[in-house]
Order: sequence, then C-alpha cells, then structure tokens
Amino acid sequence: MMVFDTTVSKETLFVEVLLPLSIPKLYTYRVPVSLNAEVSIGKRCVVQFGRSKVYTAIIAGVGNKAPLGYEAKYLIDIIDEKPIVNDKQLKLWNWIADYYLCHPGEVMSAALPSALKLASETKIILNREHEYDKNLLTDKEYLLVEALEIQNELSIAEITNILGQKTIFPIIKSLLSKKILYISEELNQKFKPKKARFIQLHSFYDDKNNLRELFTFLEKTPKQLDALLAYMKLHKEGAKITRKALVEAAGVSDGVIKSLIEKDVFVVAEEVISRFELGGEDADGSFLLSQEQEFAYQEIKRNFLEKPVNLLYGVTSSGKTQIYIRMMEDYLEQGKQVLYLLPEIALTAQIIERLKHHFGNKIIVYHSKFNDNERAEIWEKVLNNEVQIILGARSALFLPFYDLGLIIVDEEHEASYKQYDPAPRYHARDVAIVMGSIFGAKILLGSATPSLETYFNAKSQKYGLVTLLNRYSGVKMPDIEVISIAEQRERKAVIENFSNILLKQVEDTVASKEQVILFQNRRGYVPILICKTCGNTPKCVNCDVSLTYHKSTNKLHCHYCGYQEDNISECVACGSKHLEYKGLGTEKVEDDLKAILPDLRIGRLDYDTTRNKNAHLNIITDFEEGKLDVLVGTQMVAKGLDFENVTLIGIINADNMLQFPDFRAYERSFQMLSQVAGRAGRRDKQGKVLIQTYDVKNRIIQQVVKNDYEGMYLDELRERKQFSYPPFFRIIQIDVKHKDFQTNQAIAEQFAAELKHTLGKAIIGPQVPLVGRIRNYYIQTITIKIDLESQSIYKVKEFVKQKMLEFEGKKTNKGAFLMVNVDPY
Repeated sequence: MMVFDTTVSKETLFVEVLLPLSIPKLYTYRVPVSLNAEVSIGKRCVVQFGRSKVYTAIIAGVGNKAPLGYEAKYLIDIIDEKPIVNDKQLKLWNWIADYYLCHPGEVMSAALPSALKLASETKIILNREHEYDKNLLTDKEYLLVEALEIQNELSIAEITNILGQKTIFPIIKSLLSKKILYISEELNQKFKPKKARFIQLHSFYDDKNNLRELFTFLEKTPKQLDALLAYMKLHKEGAKITRKALVEAAGVSDGVIKSLIEKDVFVVAEEVISRFELGGEDADGSFLLSQEQEFAYQEIKRNFLEKPVNLLYGVTSSGKTQIYIRMMEDYLEQGKQVLYLLPEIALTAQIIERLKHHFGNKIIVYHSKFNDNERAEIWEKVLNNEVQIILGARSALFLPFYDLGLIIVDEEHEASYKQYDPAPRYHARDVAIVMGSIFGAKILLGSATPSLETYFNAKSQKYGLVTLLNRYSGVKMPDIEVISIAEQRERKAVIENFSNILLKQVEDTVASKEQVILFQNRRGYVPILICKTCGNTPKCVNCDVSLTYHKSTNKLHCHYCGYQEDNISECVACGSKHLEYKGLGTEKVEDDLKAILPDLRIGRLDYDTTRNKNAHLNIITDFEEGKLDVLVGTQMVAKGLDFENVTLIGIINADNMLQFPDFRAYERSFQMLSQVAGRAGRRDKQGKVLIQTYDVKNRIIQQVVKNDYEGMYLDELRERKQFSYPPFFRIIQIDVKHKDFQTNQAIAEQFAAELKHTLGKAIIGPQVPLVGRIRNYYIQTITIKIDLESQSIYKVKEFVKQKMLEFEGKKTNKGAFLMVNVDPY
C-alpha cells in the first residue's frame, strides 16, 4: 500500500482506491494539485470508472508513482473532512478478501451503508416532512432543493447537470447531514418494539389543592373514587399501572376507568417496553450473580489474561446474559467499546430490551433492517465515539470502531452467522476472532450447544473454556420423551401426524392454562404433490426442485427462487386426477390441529406468516399475552423466545433434519432439538418435551434426551476425522454455473482437472449438488479438502485464486462463472 507525505502540496499525487465493485485490484487515480492537502487514507473520493459511471471510492493508499499499463484519470473530488474508515478496518477488509477468496470491493460493498456509497444510479429524494430555513442554504444547495421540489427524485447524473459541476458530492453530503435529503429505497421494516399503555394521573392534580377537590368531587361516584384510591396505592408502590391492573385492584369495570379518562382525571401514556421478562433477573438490572455464575465470571477474567478467546458453554436458561452484562460493565469502566453480536436481531428482542434497560444511551443497535439513512447515521455515531456498546447482527462487524475492548458472540453455533449470498461469504464468528486480534480485543463466545469446531478449539486449549451446567435459580431441565411414530401407527393411535400421546398432552396443558409450542422445521402445507398414477411431481421452471403447496395461497411455490404457479387438479403429465400430498409443513400442522382440536387458539410462526409489516410482532405478542394456546413454527420458535407460560414442546417429526445429506446434519439436529427443547419450563415448573420420530434409537435423539452434548461431540469428532471433515480438514467449495448443462459440465471438468494437476486427491468432483439448477443456472460443485497437518491453507488459496483469475480470462468459459465458498458451514 502506498504511503506519502502530503505536505508537499505541489507534488503530483496518486491514490489507490477501493471501488464497490467485483474487481481483483485497487485502481489508481491522479489527484488534482488543488486537492493534495485533502487526500488521506480512509476518506471517500468521487471517481469516474468506465466510460461514464461515477462512484464513491475509499482511498486505500497515497503515493507519487503513476500506475503501470494505463493512464490514471483525475479523481473528481474528496467528500470527507476526516476519514470514515480507519486503518484497522482496512486491514480487516483485506483479511476477509484474502481468506474468503473474494474481491476487496465486494467487502467494501458489504461493509458500507448504501448512503455512504453514492453512485451514478443513486436516487436522491427531498425530505418533505423536515422543516428547514432556506435562507441558511448556499446557492448550490438552494438550487438542488428547488429542483427536487419540482421532481420527485433525481439521480447523481441529473444533479450534476442541474448544478453544472462535477463536484456535487459535498453539497449532497451537507444536505443529507441536515436531513433535508435522503437516499431513495424501499423500506420494509417488519419488526418494531413492543409498546404498552399505562394509566397516569393528569398533571393538573399534582397540585394538592386540586387533588383534594377531586376527591370531594368523586364522592358522588363511589366506583370512580375506588379507582382513584386504587391508583394512588399502586402509584405509591412505584409500579407502572396498566388499565387491566387498575381494574383488578379497584374491583371496578373498565367503563369506570374509561369515564375517568374522558374527564381528564387519568391520561393514557404509551411507552416502549421489553416484550419478555428474564427469569430471575431484576427489572432494574441490579441483579446478583449466583455462586456458579460468579465462579464462571471470574474464570473468564482469569482466562483472558492468557487466552484472548473464551467459550462460555452454558445450558439453556443458565444465565449467560447476566455474565455478559458484568463483562460489558468491566470494559465500559475502562473506556472501551463493546460489540455484542446476535444471530438474528429481529428474533432477540428480549436481549435488546434487557441491555437497553441496563445500559441506556450507551448502547446502539445496528442491523440490516434499518434503512440506509439510519445505518449511515449510526456509522457516524460510532465514528465520532458517541456510543460505547454496539448490539448487532453480522453486519455490525464492519462499523468504524476506535477502541474495541470486547466482542461477545452470542449463540455462536448459529448458521445465521454465515453470509451465503452475495460475496463476501464470511462467517461472523470467525471474522470477529480475527477482528479481536487486529483491535487487541477479547472475544467471548457463548452457546448451550457450541459448534464442533469451537468446542474442539476450547478442548484443545486454543480457547479458554468456562461452563455453566445448571439452569438459573435451580430450574430443572425439561423432561424429554421420545414417541415412536411407527409404533403409534401400528396401534392406530395417530391422527394425521399427531400421536394420541401428543394430543392428550396438548389438551391437558391448555386445560391447565399453560401454553404449547409445536415445532416442524419445514414451512408450507406439504413439500411434495405427486401423481399416484405416473409418479410425476410439479417442478419449478427455474430450479431443479419440487414445488411446495401452500394452502393459504392455493399455489405451488419454489422456496429457492420464489416462482409460483396455480395449484393443479390433474397431473400435467398423464391427466390423472389421483394426486397425493406427501410430507408435512407448518401450515398443514396448524390446519390439522385446528380440525382435531377446534377449540384451541392456534398461531403459526414461520417465514410465510411474518412477511408483512409487524406480523412477527403481532404473533409473538398474541402468544405472550395468552391470546393463543398453541404456537406452531419452524426454527424461528427456537431463537430468542422466552415465554414463562410454555410448559410443553412438541416436535412433530425429527427425522427430516437427521436425514439431510450434509456432514453437519447430526450436529445441527442436536443443536436445533436441544434449543427447541430449551424453550420449555423456563420458570418454576419443569417443562415437558415430546419428540415424535420413526428412528427412536437414533443416537442423536438419545443424546438430546440425555442432554449429552459431550457424547455427541465425541461421536461426531471420530466420524469427522475418519471422513476428512472439519475441524481436521478445511473445505473450500467452488460452484461452476452456466445456463447450458453440457457446457457447464465440460467447463467444470476442465477446471477440476487443472486443480487436480497440482492438488491431486484434495479435489473432489465436479458433481451435481442436491439441487442442480437454481434460477436457470446449472451447477457443478468442486470440493477442495485441505489437510491442516500436511498442507498450507494459504498456499492452496493462493493457487486457487490464481486459477480463478485464469478461469475468468478464458474465452471458452464465456457465460460461466464461479461462486466460491470457504468454510461452507
């Protein structure tokens, strides 16, 4: 990377820049002498790339050498007064690009909010709801605002023409900072915080004389006086008073409270509240750690003196969050920043609200569900050292931290931490560990079911290991029972897909005023519609997968590309009307249960029911408030949910996870089943879990029943070593894609042969994956298995990178492209 002293203002300078594009190298531009003093690594600059496209780039290097092989264009402008990206971030970006075999521009594109990546196609809109004084605008700002008042939106190119100059980005930036403009985008924010209404006495009655008069006045209406007296008693106790609580405390009807509101005696105040109560934790955050928690907390602190990465392995509901809070407090006292990573922000409102309540304005949330302008604003706050705690999903790793002291990766085993499309296909947990090394920060990984690699590293003493083997406050682990579906069917004790045992438990639980969660890890009504005469199954026109029937839409859906078509009443191949539904999805589970037990109030939580705005919030709130008896769902029901009244968990069919053709199938099944089971009985009463399966003797099922993570770990480790899988081998997966099957096969075979020439037996394939065509592209997969004991992963990657560049340059490969996935978890 070039470095140069910019104090010599008349010197001809050149800058290497990162463009948000998929290109292998940095690109060099010449700096106008007038901008020499403004050039600095980490600042944004405006450049022209290609014939006419204009982009915002990041300056990654400064020097005085012209590029070889092409003439450097002049950069157009410098946007920032100070860098928006620091040297540690650039170092992390370079590591991600090298490790995950992608281009630096792809990392930049993933890292920066769109509002910081203005380009030719970017649309700018006037914020008509914001009030401002036009007299305070410059001439150019005024001209741009006037143009936007006439037109709804303008592109960067159009603004350039209107203002008659190329240096428009500082003007746009100024108006964006004043909230006069915003970046055009379609905002679809599905999840919002829960709000509750509380009753308060009107401020008029803060005056004692007025209050005395009110009591005298209400003597004529005894019920209303009772309500006022009940309010005063509750208020004295310091509680927030809900309408329901006041009705119960006063022993009056809701109409009495309504009358007092209409008379302006009471007012209704709306506040954001936590949607979940944390068992055993004080609402004000002044909790004490249990003896076991205190020991774990002190052990982590001791381990951090020697090992920067620690694993906190604690069973579900063991109180890991409380330990996280104590660790965070330690680093805040040192003036350090803390990054708290969660696998899915929208499904972990409990932790978000808990931490906000405890740390107040020291914490900020960052994730992709914010719009671009909000994300850019948070970026600025972190850049300006205005926040100490950042709570976020994997994208929060890219924020411009200045003094990071601690990174917590909660539920580190979650597959959601892996980015699949587009590149960079990184794993947030692994990036966090490298990030900690760059920043000199400590890493705390937490899980009740750690990933095999993480636990292997901990057992090998690469990481520190701390355990919590008991639930908080002595709450018992759930009682788990396995039900043989085959045996129950022989006895004719199965209705649809429910055993009589499960149905009886559901009825008894609801009769006891308790709640049930039913888990089926597949959405839709039925996965497969098949003709009983010829065996034909409707397929997606774009992908090599069967279409799934959804009763709610009466359509057949593709879960890969989104294609839909109308349901059929006869076979398109043979014309037979003998069609049969095979398999089971959450929609059918819900439908069947409603038919069998019509009096139950049933809700469903899956991707289909949470598409619309606030749908997820509404379902969870209804369940929490007791408006639903049973919640049917996919893995969404296992993440971040803590309901005090759930005492029964039913797993409809555990076999579809166990039979998935993937080397992680057993590990993932154990994790998912254990996490789902962990939702039951999280308060005083022991929970019950019923697992329906055809394979009752399956070792994973038995290990879940015994809560035997260690046994699962040792069994899986033996198999991984025998069949050359992580953690003993590292895997790189390369998908070769083309729209013609024969061409794709030939190209893939040639590319694999070139790799085999050097890497030999480390290359497997090419072979057609489980789904061989997606979005009209045929796929051939080449797998590289790298033996960590005998091969250098760095040398292998350098070789693969070189072959990928050669692949892109060959004319015979026209129309084909490679998709590389390092560590395809």
